[in-house]
Amino acid sequence: MMRIEDVARYPLPGYALPTAYRFSPDDRTLTFLASPEDGLRLALFGMDPETGVRRILLDPRDGGVREGQVSLEEALRRERLRQRSVGVTSYQWADRDSAAGLRMLVPLGGALLVKDGPDAPARELIPAGGPPAIDARLSPDGSHVAFVRDAELYVVSASGGEPRQVTSGARGTGRTNGLAEYVAQEEMHRHQGYWWSDDGSMLAFEEVDETHIPVYRIVHQGKDAVGDAAQEDHRYPFAGAANAKVRLGVVSRDGGEVVWIDLGDFEYLARVQWAADGALWVQTQDRLQQRLDLMRCDPRTGRSTLVLRETSASWVNLHFMLRFLPPCAAAPDGGFLWGSERDGFQHLYVFDMGGRLIRQVTQGQWMVDALVGVDARRGLAWITGTLDGPTQRHLYEVPLVGGTPRRITAERGVHDVVLDHGKRRFVDIHSATDRAPRVELKSLDDGRVLRPLHTAVDPRIASLGLTPPELVALPSRDGVTLHAALYRPGAEHGTGPWPTIVSVYGGPHVQRVQDSWELTAGMRAQYFRSLGFLVFVLDNRGSARRGLAFESAIYRNMGDIEVKDQEDGVRWLVANGLAAPGRVGIYGWSYGGYMAAMCLARAPETFRCACAGAPVTHWDGYDTHYTERYMGTPENNAEGYRVSSVMQHVGAMRGSLMLVHGLLDENVHFRHTARLLNAIVRHRKPHELVLFPDERHMPRGEADRIYIEERARDFFVRELKGPSGNN
Repeated sequence: MMRIEDVARYPLPGYALPTAYRFSPDDRTLTFLASPEDGLRLALFGMDPETGVRRILLDPRDGGVREGQVSLEEALRRERLRQRSVGVTSYQWADRDSAAGLRMLVPLGGALLVKDGPDAPARELIPAGGPPAIDARLSPDGSHVAFVRDAELYVVSASGGEPRQVTSGARGTGRTNGLAEYVAQEEMHRHQGYWWSDDGSMLAFEEVDETHIPVYRIVHQGKDAVGDAAQEDHRYPFAGAANAKVRLGVVSRDGGEVVWIDLGDFEYLARVQWAADGALWVQTQDRLQQRLDLMRCDPRTGRSTLVLRETSASWVNLHFMLRFLPPCAAAPDGGFLWGSERDGFQHLYVFDMGGRLIRQVTQGQWMVDALVGVDARRGLAWITGTLDGPTQRHLYEVPLVGGTPRRITAERGVHDVVLDHGKRRFVDIHSATDRAPRVELKSLDDGRVLRPLHTAVDPRIASLGLTPPELVALPSRDGVTLHAALYRPGAEHGTGPWPTIVSVYGGPHVQRVQDSWELTAGMRAQYFRSLGFLVFVLDNRGSARRGLAFESAIYRNMGDIEVKDQEDGVRWLVANGLAAPGRVGIYGWSYGGYMAAMCLARAPETFRCACAGAPVTHWDGYDTHYTERYMGTPENNAEGYRVSSVMQHVGAMRGSLMLVHGLLDENVHFRHTARLLNAIVRHRKPHELVLFPDERHMPRGEADRIYIEERARDFFVRELKGPSGNN
């Protein structure tokens, strides 16, 4: 029998598996993070890929990251990374052998530890205590470590010694050197603000000035103490308002004069990457993200040359698919691989070093998810993508000179892969709706299994009676194919139609309906299914992995086509005798919270009730980089912002609404729910309000999560099944 506590527990069933797999530079050791007790506490492990013998390399039973005992800076970084684990939460290999051998860096509980080889003892390079050493990184050759402390960039020899401050001028001014700004971490998936050169002699770093951005204060209303400890001040860049001022500099690892890079007219520093020849390659975006410039920069003079420019009538999606090619058959004079959506789907292209297109490597109405490996000498690249359908993710080998991709992973479902340096083997983390994640070492040549790495079966899967959902496809009202997942109640609840709960996210850059165990481990859906509800998940237009046209259907008008697609999904359920008309509810968090509230307001004849968690209620209250990518600015799209606001449609609400929010949410501020409450009061609409004084955007406290689940359960049982609890 499933309990409400099972819904709130992490890790989810089947997901107590190792993570952060990496091969040592010589490919003789495979390292990973795993929990000795199948919980959230992680230790560092190593394994010999040839023999399969594994051993613990570092297990800080009483140390490491602990929830609630990290600095505010680290707590916010964990939010940006959506990180719940504790103990050893990150580590890094040097890119190649150092004079001391194979070197590793392990940040641990405020200290920085170095291991001169996987089985060497860990030695303390930077002790815990004092200002935290943030975002520590080894130089490629493992000889030095850089980190940010108190707004400045430091470098220390990995052999030991006193750290040297290599930047200046930021401390005490409100600026930072070497740290990524908020929108870079939250929206660009860029979590670093400095970059080692290939030879380890220089560092590029960004200076961030947010002093001109007004302070947004978050008060810890649930704290017993008052004063400075009970408040946080954030420089939050609201849509249409000022962004951080960013500039890129280069400094020697020994310190000295900074060379500032002339990047011309730009709004966002998107990507920074060193090439082996010592040049610095930089990607920048304009304010509306309809232009992305790739530039080659001279770190000695600061001069930049535009290599290529990507443009779009909607927006240009960022990626991590820039790889440099030495002279080879695909690029006789050298060149680079590059990802582009210029034909409507993300594909790979080869350019020469001057930005001239040589050829398109992949093509078709499918997309490349990631470029995971390149061997220019053999003329091959390895990618993951959707060639076999948008609910699948497979590993493919593609010739750099063009040709048909060769699928390497055989089993249907979703594959996440890590290649070794020699391009002979890969770690395959694979799951499907009917198969919990397993991890195997496989041959890159033919995909055969060389060694199982993690095949343990979580006993909760059987004890909880988890049943995989059905994956279905259905048409929208205008003929677009939409993918969805169905969780049918058990036979004891009859044959339908059933009271129905729609689980929604619906926003861009996310795809929920995949042939993945993640759907089966959706514990709230499984719990509601066990109570006799039909649960439905649909990826509406705007969702990811279907191409730019599918995603950009929401452009400048959020909360419209997404709601219509969700309506069409419910109509399909009703037409097929699955959903009981008039007894359909919806829930979601973040963009899903926005969607839940918008569905209740804009489709009241379809949705009877909604549970909206941490909803964005007006896009002028969200950040610049995310919001303006899809909506433009409030100044140039005032009507779009107006009709995309939940408050604009509150008057049409007829059903019941439950709002859930954490008061410390620094991403979707509680202000969003407060503004909606004002509109609800003006229109005299009933509502329920569930607040968590000590939670941010991602609820971390288990007691809080259990309470959320209890309230959501009671809400939907009452609203959709009535006091008797009958279907």
